[in-house]
Amino acid sequence: MSAAPPVLVGSFVAGDYVVFALMLVVSAAVGVYYAWTDRGRGSTGDFLMGGRSLTAVPVSLSLTASFMSAITVLSSPAEVYRYGASFGLFGLSYIIMVLVTSEVFVPVFYRLAITSTYEYLELRFNRATRLLGTLLFIIQTVLYTGIVIYAPALALNQVTGMDLWGAVISTGVVCTFYCTMGGLKAVVWTDVFQVGIMLAGFLSVIIRSVVLQGVLPIISDSHHGGRLNVWDFDMNPLRRHTFWTITIGGTFIWVSVYGINQAQVQRYIACKSITHARMSLYLNLLGLWSILLCSVFAGLCLYSVYKNCDPWTAGLVSAPDQLMPYLVMDILRDYPGLPGLFVAAAYSGSLSTVSSSINALAAVTVEDLIKPHTQMSEKHLSWISKGLSFIYGALCIGMAGLASLMGGALQAAISIFGIIGGPLLGLFTLGILCPFANSKGALSGLLVGLVVSLWVGIGAQIFPPSPEMSRPLALSTEGCNFTTTHSFNWSSTALPTEPSFITTVPPQNIDGRPLLADNWYSLSYLYFSPIGTITAISVGLIVSLFSGGLKQKVESRLTLKKEDTISYCLFKFVKERVMRRTGKLDLTKNGEKKFGNTNPAFCDVELDLTKCSVPT
Repeated sequence: MSAAPPVLVGSFVAGDYVVFALMLVVSAAVGVYYAWTDRGRGSTGDFLMGGRSLTAVPVSLSLTASFMSAITVLSSPAEVYRYGASFGLFGLSYIIMVLVTSEVFVPVFYRLAITSTYEYLELRFNRATRLLGTLLFIIQTVLYTGIVIYAPALALNQVTGMDLWGAVISTGVVCTFYCTMGGLKAVVWTDVFQVGIMLAGFLSVIIRSVVLQGVLPIISDSHHGGRLNVWDFDMNPLRRHTFWTITIGGTFIWVSVYGINQAQVQRYIACKSITHARMSLYLNLLGLWSILLCSVFAGLCLYSVYKNCDPWTAGLVSAPDQLMPYLVMDILRDYPGLPGLFVAAAYSGSLSTVSSSINALAAVTVEDLIKPHTQMSEKHLSWISKGLSFIYGALCIGMAGLASLMGGALQAAISIFGIIGGPLLGLFTLGILCPFANSKGALSGLLVGLVVSLWVGIGAQIFPPSPEMSRPLALSTEGCNFTTTHSFNWSSTALPTEPSFITTVPPQNIDGRPLLADNWYSLSYLYFSPIGTITAISVGLIVSLFSGGLKQKVESRLTLKKEDTISYCLFKFVKERVMRRTGKLDLTKNGEKKFGNTNPAFCDVELDLTKCSVPT
């Protein structure tokens, strides 16, 4: 595939640079502020866990920002532009993810008050399982962070002509600075600021598009272009995006992010109470929905503006991830400061994710790889945590070089989480929900799950699925008023209702593709995570049963108890209320009449709150 060099449609002016620089300065200032206010506290608990004193609202916004990165700002609208609004179904997977995380994972991790999620693996299984889990997390996070740093740098390069690697290095340096200076508190509060910037950047593009096009024309254009294809119930697992791939695959991916990922769990445990931890999750759902809604509608705006002249097919941009920056410079160039706001939004998404990752990487390295082997004072460990934040920041900048070779940012990011996060989710699920799972079952389940998901993931990179399965929607250049010598870098099969669209898909080269290429390797990338999770759990259970798992005794604090769940407490509360109500009204119990009793409405049973074990 030949990539045409991007064509600049405008460039930054002084106002844009001011807005952009302001965002960087505020982010860095938060780090300096928390480094100053916490200067007397030299413990790792304060640096890595915020002193376990955070409340629900900032933590909920931080949870939203952590994995709503520049990839969300740049790639999600491009995904909607190319494949349609079915992407919005992730809103359903967010609901299931929040319920599962709140009911299954938060109670166990909060009760144990652990700094590293992987401490749980040693408590529940053994040291080898903990080390393998930690190692996989470090690999997964460094790879993902490389993509997250590279994506906004690409956007900056597209819209301003600014040096690509200058942008990559400056992102990493600012981020590493405030992580190293301020620890988790700085990360959480900069996340709060950055979520605001992300929403403001999205809204600037959406409002200007609505002013240019109108809401109804945007909806109408999207409908005629086949972009409102939300309810596709095709059960075929090879299809890229359907109702099932997004709700099932998306749920597994997001549970692996929110349920067991160190960056997120670290935030719940930093809350002052489990109620705050759970509340932060439910409030975070509103943030996730807001950003998802903005990114889907921005994708529809993108299509409405370019329905007759697709910049990618015409060679005006070299990758789909550059479509949003191209739109921004096209429609906002007459409003100094607004292009800067949008690029600051992309940058904010990136900074929030990278800072979360750096802080989490420092936490697992100190807790899992350093503390168990050395006897150091808290002050020394605190300095080591800061040094590690700096080292991981530098490593993530280096990984951005690898990210430049990985293709579409969104799919690459989700694939990494699926391939490594899926088996890890299976491992933690075994520990929390299956009391008879033992260390042999856990290790073998994790390894087999990892091998299977790597097999399908790498196979899909080498033999990409055919357009019949991924089904990119039609794009047109018939309205373009220029001639271009660039070769088209993508084209699609036309919809039957749109005969004027380009219909020149090169025939697939079937020769040389292995038999597995058109079924196993062509699975939707969203299914990589469920495959890893289900394989890890299945193998883990079978091996545990055959290696004496039923005989082992597991501490009750390491598994989920029914009393931990909100659903059980609600059930018990309702049951007691119903029992009281029926007990009060059941007149057949006492056949003989007694006169002079106290009024039943003021009966002592009614007022005896000590008998109710449900928290009120």
